[in-house]
Amino acid sequence: MSSATNVETIALPGAEANAVPRKNVLWAYGIVGMFALISLGTFAYNEYYTYLSVYLWFGFIYGVCLQYGRFCFSSAFRDLFAVGVPRMAVGIMIATVLFALVGAFVTATGLSTFHPAPTSFHAVVAGFIFGVGMVFAGGCASGSLYKAGEGNGVAVIVILSISVTQAIFADVGGWTNRLVPQAWHESALSKGLPEVINVGDGWVDQYLAGYVWNQPVTTYAQIMGWSNESVAGAFLGNLMIGVVIPATALLAIVYVFWSRRGFKNKRVKAGGQARFTFKDELAGYWTMIMASKRTAIAGLVLGIAAGLHMFVIQGLRVKFGVKNAGTLLERMGFDFGISVNGTVFDPGYWYVTTQEAQWVGWVFQKLGSEKMDNIYFGFVNGIPNPAINPADWMSLALIGGAAVMALLHNEFKFKKPTWELATWAIIGGALMGIGSRLGLGCNVGAFFVRVSQGDPSGWLFGLGMIGGAYIGVKFFNWWTERKMAKEFASCDF
Repeated sequence: MSSATNVETIALPGAEANAVPRKNVLWAYGIVGMFALISLGTFAYNEYYTYLSVYLWFGFIYGVCLQYGRFCFSSAFRDLFAVGVPRMAVGIMIATVLFALVGAFVTATGLSTFHPAPTSFHAVVAGFIFGVGMVFAGGCASGSLYKAGEGNGVAVIVILSISVTQAIFADVGGWTNRLVPQAWHESALSKGLPEVINVGDGWVDQYLAGYVWNQPVTTYAQIMGWSNESVAGAFLGNLMIGVVIPATALLAIVYVFWSRRGFKNKRVKAGGQARFTFKDELAGYWTMIMASKRTAIAGLVLGIAAGLHMFVIQGLRVKFGVKNAGTLLERMGFDFGISVNGTVFDPGYWYVTTQEAQWVGWVFQKLGSEKMDNIYFGFVNGIPNPAINPADWMSLALIGGAAVMALLHNEFKFKKPTWELATWAIIGGALMGIGSRLGLGCNVGAFFVRVSQGDPSGWLFGLGMIGGAYIGVKFFNWWTERKMAKEFASCDF
């Protein structure tokens, strides 16, 4: 027993305080045990639930990794642009390269479940909106999920705001149709979509079918004339040209503008020469990379897990003779919320935001608001019951995995949001929701996964996200200075 706090503690390897309250350990075991019971119980009921359990356990691993590495794009850009600390930004870039390496192996086997997105300027615009939003909210989409597992109330509000905004925005119509270019309208109607999809009466539907679907879909391998599954395509095209070279260049930029001065000053203080040689520059570059070890380790495990996730899901699809989980749900007797194509959202790899939007879409549908007449829900992703939605299992398990890691490191704490933080969370979450729908993904699906799999649209979304984050940080600096000035002005000295 601890004499200071009268709380029984247990020493755990790697725990920050090296003495974790016993109740934390019991809660962690309880979460893992609950997930195990869900997997075993549902498997005993029907073998098809194995498919959902795969999503569950990989989601759990993602949550553990995110919490351990403090893997948040918003924090990375905020630290970089606001205080000049590049550690998290460098770590995320390293993690992307490591994920790409694993992804190249999976792609070369022909078992990858990844599919590239349309590439055009819309990804930059979407990324910009998303980048502003994640800075306002104080967390990106994946970062908010793992922070919710730490007990952060602001993160929960961000998730809800993203989800509600997506569900509403995907079905927006009315006066917004006046903003649709005639070319989009005509192109959308020419696609011959099923009558149940009111493609001519929705801004987002006409944007998707009339513009985005007309943009080229490719990878760096295909640009070079190779197939994705070939060794040259997977490793030289998608990995080396698509990820390693641009990532190395970006890290060099970060080193020159944010890390070099500090490294040089340390060298000079230690008695080194003020004049830097090329060897010194390489040493500084490597020091910057190694400073992000914890995030890089998390990224390595994320990369391995995401690659194995693709491999296992594709194996189960072959085993069960399906191409999408919607078929499995129908076989189990769950036909509500299946898209007109017989599909549900089933990416086969790590993804966030869409499944959270499905929660809200399902609730809206149950409350009488029609949500199956648009492309997002009705034509592609569906809105199945969250209890039997594979991607939903992944997100909930991600929160659970983050909670387990936080509990075992004494980092779990319920944090009640202030009204100001809640307001920013709602605004930022809404912007991220809009950016996600315009970009067909968030910081994970539209950037991290796409870049690592050699999809050019991922870098476009990333460039927009960096620009949006920069503007968001500058705005917050202005807002904070303005607020402090008002507070000082109101003080009577």
